[in-house]
Amino acid sequence: MTRIRPRISILSLVVLLLFASRATLPLWAQQVDGAALIHQIDTAALARINHVLSYTVMEHYSLYRDGDESHSAAEMTVKTLYRKDVGKSYTVLSQTGSSLLQKFVLAPLLDNEKNINQPGNVEKSWFTSSNYEMNLKPGTTQHMNGHECLAFDITPKRKAPNMLNGTLWVDAKDGSIAEIDGVSSRSPSMFSGPAKMMRQYTSMNGFAMATHARAESDSTLFGRTILTIDYSDYQVQLSSPH
Repeated sequence: MTRIRPRISILSLVVLLLFASRATLPLWAQQVDGAALIHQIDTAALARINHVLSYTVMEHYSLYRDGDESHSAAEMTVKTLYRKDVGKSYTVLSQTGSSLLQKFVLAPLLDNEKNINQPGNVEKSWFTSSNYEMNLKPGTTQHMNGHECLAFDITPKRKAPNMLNGTLWVDAKDGSIAEIDGVSSRSPSMFSGPAKMMRQYTSMNGFAMATHARAESDSTLFGRTILTIDYSDYQVQLSSPH
């Protein structure tokens, strides 16, 4: 009796192999939809805005010069109070190091942050599709804070010192921010160039909160400076259970 052997074309074999390799990927990686995830990013940002009534956080600023990150030139610890529909206020708890850097770098930084976070201004800084063009970077993933995260190329729709050209990392499941990394779209002053900035986040009560930030810049007055900010001791008040 003649035995009949099934024939599999090369094309069919390729299709089967592709399907098999796809099946081994995590479910979220198989179903990535850039437009849908951008909608999730917007939804996560809006949920945070609506539900976080207020919070306090300790912020420690360390300023380094000329690439020497082993010895800070100035440090400052502040207690920050955020209130929805009001913005941020700062209470300086301690200051050390150069009084010149305290006066002309750190103090103006707090004033600028206070202005940026005022109602009417803060909306222009949100990492949402209304402020940024967002494009998913296919196949770019990273494990952050116990979550799989995806990367987006982001380009601000307007230029400002606090608006970044760079990469936005978000949780693949809910679109919440995990990290932002990029270069400011405009120099903060005529005395300095664009700053390279990074900020990391973690989930607290279901919402993204900053944990660490870093900024590098060059200026004609102070040369190359590196600023780091560490955030701790959050106390968050929510409008309702999330």
